[in-house]
Amino acid sequence: MSIYKHLFFDLDRTLWDFDTNNKETFLEMCTHFKLHEKGISDSNLFYNIYQKINIALWEAYKNGKITKERLNFSRFNHSLSICNISDNELASAMAAHYIQNSPLKTNLYPGTIEVLDKLLPKYDMHIVTNGFEEVQFTKIENSGLKKYFKNIITSEMAGFRKPDKRFFDYALSKTKARPNESILIGDDPDADILGAHQMGMDQIWVKHKPVKPEVQKPTYSVNNLKEILDIL
Repeated sequence: MSIYKHLFFDLDRTLWDFDTNNKETFLEMCTHFKLHEKGISDSNLFYNIYQKINIALWEAYKNGKITKERLNFSRFNHSLSICNISDNELASAMAAHYIQNSPLKTNLYPGTIEVLDKLLPKYDMHIVTNGFEEVQFTKIENSGLKKYFKNIITSEMAGFRKPDKRFFDYALSKTKARPNESILIGDDPDADILGAHQMGMDQIWVKHKPVKPEVQKPTYSVNNLKEILDIL
């Protein structure tokens, strides 16, 4: 019988297929804004430029160096500028369009619903996420995940981002859970695995590709969500 009562799931790149949904939204946006008429002939190449900028800006955001508003505008503005397009209005419009449309995507990792269906009768399940609050709630609603989770805890709600101990203090307090009866399931070796380890909480590292380098040896690791059922 499992020692766990509470399962804390990360959302992006753990349940919700961020990379697939992100790329679909971005390529649709290139068509919507007719970027080919502005000199961007290869949407996939433009996406790769955007991805590198986006990753760097997210690191700055996670470290508290920029606001989410600055992140969202800058990732499009910088990407356009590399393609010799200087247009703040276009960058702002793309930023708004992305925030509005990306969470409407519903691609989940294989096995997500099957696994959650099997776990739901046995555990109290919660989402813990660093993503933008207004976006995450829409993702969860649109992709059919809401009914599985008792609590959805965001970094904006907590006032701190994973792996900050204060984020986890907030999550445990809100859910009335204790670390020794909880396990965190996530893809990020730093935010999820190290963060939970520092709280004395067990972890399952879901190694969805691209896999980031290990930071802290996890309690368990799996290559896909269905393997979680062998642990729980």
